[in-house]
Amino acid sequence: MPNKARIRLWSTNVNNLNYVVNQIKGIVDKTGVSMRGPIPLPTRRMEVPVMRLPHGEGRKKWEKWEMSLHKRIIDISADERVMRQLMRVKVPEDVYIEIQLI
Repeated sequence: MPNKARIRLWSTNVNNLNYVVNQIKGIVDKTGVSMRGPIPLPTRRMEVPVMRLPHGEGRKKWEKWEMSLHKRIIDISADERVMRQLMRVKVPEDVYIEIQLI
């Protein structure tokens, strides 16, 4: 059985992401297993240039729409009790979680 779990979290809303990370920290502190992280990964910024006037007449003016993707990684010991509690964490809709046993 693997003895570590890597939890990858990403979201466009950094406040919701930190909320979920704090919930995971609370579970780890209560159970007493070892934890490494949360490790903040670089924020990915995606820009989409959009032309203001869709018909194309006159000057070409552009707007830039931007979306930031915030990411975190947490490594914890893969204890069955902790993993069951992690599955019960309330996760907002805009936060995505991936759990990998390593």
